[in-house]
Amino acid sequence: MSVGVLLMTHEAVGQALISTAYHVMPKLPLQVEAVEVPPQADPDVMRTLTARHARALDQGDGVLVLADLYGATPCNIGLSLSSLGVRLRCVSGLNLPMLLRVLNYAEKPLDELAEIAASGGRGGIFIDKACL
Repeated sequence: MSVGVLLMTHEAVGQALISTAYHVMPKLPLQVEAVEVPPQADPDVMRTLTARHARALDQGDGVLVLADLYGATPCNIGLSLSSLGVRLRCVSGLNLPMLLRVLNYAEKPLDELAEIAASGGRGGIFIDKACL
């Protein structure tokens, strides 16, 4: 068994990240899906759709929700899934380094994978040394 990964994003973000992950890793070691929330979407309809995706991803080890922006509708929908009986951890601030780090530690349990996701997201940020 393994953790399922659900990207909760604004429109076009999640699929782009999954496509790029396939470019880097032609075979993804975890099942990854994206739910992209359109601008005028009904949150209740999206919550029902997202719950179906999350339940399908959960093979017994839970679901890691990676959301693009804390406090925005996609993240709020992801966070609400736990009240629907889905075992999950949610990490916001999704970026490509975060997703790739998660995929490189596919054997880790859900709680540890959430920490790895956050660390990978932060570690993927680089500020160049200004030439003075």
